[in-house]
Amino acid sequence: MSLLNTLIVKVTQMLPKSMVRVFAGKYIAGEELQDAINLVKQLNSKGIFATLDVLGESIQNKEEAIEAKKKCIEVIEAIETNKLMANLSIKPTQMGLAIDEEFAFQQILEIVQKAKSFNNFVRIDMEDSPFTDPTIRVYKKVNEKIGHVGVVLQAYLKRTLSDIEQLNKLGTNYRICKGIYVEPESIAYKKRQAIRDNFLKALRLMLENRNYVGIATHDDYLIGNSYKMIKEMNIPKDKFEFQMLLGVKEELRDRINSDGYKVRIYVPFGEDWFAYSIRRLKENPQIAGYVFKNIFSFGK
Repeated sequence: MSLLNTLIVKVTQMLPKSMVRVFAGKYIAGEELQDAINLVKQLNSKGIFATLDVLGESIQNKEEAIEAKKKCIEVIEAIETNKLMANLSIKPTQMGLAIDEEFAFQQILEIVQKAKSFNNFVRIDMEDSPFTDPTIRVYKKVNEKIGHVGVVLQAYLKRTLSDIEQLNKLGTNYRICKGIYVEPESIAYKKRQAIRDNFLKALRLMLENRNYVGIATHDDYLIGNSYKMIKEMNIPKDKFEFQMLLGVKEELRDRINSDGYKVRIYVPFGEDWFAYSIRRLKENPQIAGYVFKNIFSFGK
């Protein structure tokens, strides 16, 4: 990230939340579940799918994790009630993974059981490297017990191809993304093209085994090469989808959709929108510049 964008992030963190909300409105559905339902209905009207995420930061104890679980179950019920083309994404640490792995497993199992009762699906997100192994262990246990669950792998981690070789044996439903957390060079690729190359290697391994893959990227290079790979390997349209963040590269989103490919948008909502927004700024320097421009041109 450039010095300018680093400065922008620091300045934005000190601004009143009302000003940051100008930025967040593009990337967050709102604070309430109904806000997310309304937005997903708009996406669905265009033939675009969604995955809903209840924002939550810094779970400190099991009581907070249980409350987060209840909110996730409410989301699944709302998806069914409103007949939305959507599923749920969850952060394993929000379910208590940093506190107690078995506890988190039981929490996630309950959520997935509710999704299964409606023939729906839950995606377990991947967080930073201390949680890679426990997240995969929890995924395996839930998948073996009831299915209706998928996991995320990150292309910048050097271990990812090895993880795919093992997870392919389980018929895993994947999301593959570049990865966003700051990791040491010993375990993660740092150069842009090296990450891109590993992303495409990972995608090929997943598709060769005819696993379902959510191709999660806003990178035109990766999307173009994914198109080529899908055509070359003659992958049926019901074996993959493209996934993008809410509010990012909407023209690209619409083009993929018009090309006849399934698109799913990650739709976060909740009271913890501020922490999510700041994290997105830190992750993406292009967004940081965009935010700065929009915040200080507000009202002109």
